[in-house]
Amino acid sequence: MSADFVDGLTIHEFSIPESLEAEGGDDFAEMVAMRNAIEAEILGTDDLDATAKELLPFYQDAFAPKRLFLARIDGRIVGRGVYEWQLEEGAPAAFIEVQVAEPVRRRGVGTSLLRVLEATAAADGFRVIQSWSSHPPAATDDVLVPPTGFGAIDSNSAAARFARSHGYQLEQVDRISRIDLPVDSALLARRKTDAASHAAGYEVLQWVGSCPEEWLSDMARLHQRMSTDAPMAAIEFAEEQWDEARVRNLDDMNAAGGRVNLTSAALHREPNRLVGFTDLALPEVEGRPAGQGDTLVLKEHRGHRLGTLLKVANLELLMRVSPATPRVTTYNAEENRPMLDVNEAVGFVPVGYEAAWKKTV
Repeated sequence: MSADFVDGLTIHEFSIPESLEAEGGDDFAEMVAMRNAIEAEILGTDDLDATAKELLPFYQDAFAPKRLFLARIDGRIVGRGVYEWQLEEGAPAAFIEVQVAEPVRRRGVGTSLLRVLEATAAADGFRVIQSWSSHPPAATDDVLVPPTGFGAIDSNSAAARFARSHGYQLEQVDRISRIDLPVDSALLARRKTDAASHAAGYEVLQWVGSCPEEWLSDMARLHQRMSTDAPMAAIEFAEEQWDEARVRNLDDMNAAGGRVNLTSAALHREPNRLVGFTDLALPEVEGRPAGQGDTLVLKEHRGHRLGTLLKVANLELLMRVSPATPRVTTYNAEENRPMLDVNEAVGFVPVGYEAAWKKTV
């Protein structure tokens, strides 16, 4: 698909390359560099940077397909639009992302990309479109609060003005939190001892890299429940379908991107099943900040402080495996007070926010 919306601007669908060495690899790397620059500009840190090698496997994911549209002026990439959907039957929504390089903003590039993405969603039969945007802490009291009543963003931010002007409603705010490493070992020991006193009948298992064969089925169940048990406000998802092959595919994507996954899982000794987990990814480049992945304790096993036990165990594992890692960044829904309590208790502090937007057409 291609289109010309403003003078000198072209938008075309970009074929995801097979590798960074293949045709299109240089353009993919250029797109990632632009993405990193925009995120760093908004949040004031490059902690969330990713390399092209890390991101490419997730654009090739057969279980969560993506289409990528690039905006160019005179051949130079100045914007990107990402379109994603779920393969599960009855999936209700398309997911989009629009980013535009700072020098060419307010010239119609973002609107042009959005038109392409919305037209793609309409052609696919989706009436619900959802998107996310990053925000620094609000600098004034002129804020936008989601219907959940938890969290807020600056109502005059460029992303908020853009989303609302195109009919998108704020539905949820996530807190972006960071912890500097190393964490005081005495603090972690106190948190672990207290949590363990409430967790009789459970123990923590850990692994570095791919999931052991014996736990593939349990991890598939946990990932599937992550898609239903995490707070989502009015954002719409179909329940994800996970099996052992999808878990192994996730392992393979991390490995292909040069990332090393660290996992701590809660084992319920009777009947010997995993009932919770937390994971984080060490990036391709040693010494860069790590990214927290999912954390989940099944609803029927909550109340035993397993979230704290898992988070402490994984931080300890991280500091043993990669003492050069300086920080960890995580995302949590502002209404998810139990998980925020866990994070705050070990030293996470807020550094930004992510807004979830929804439009029904």
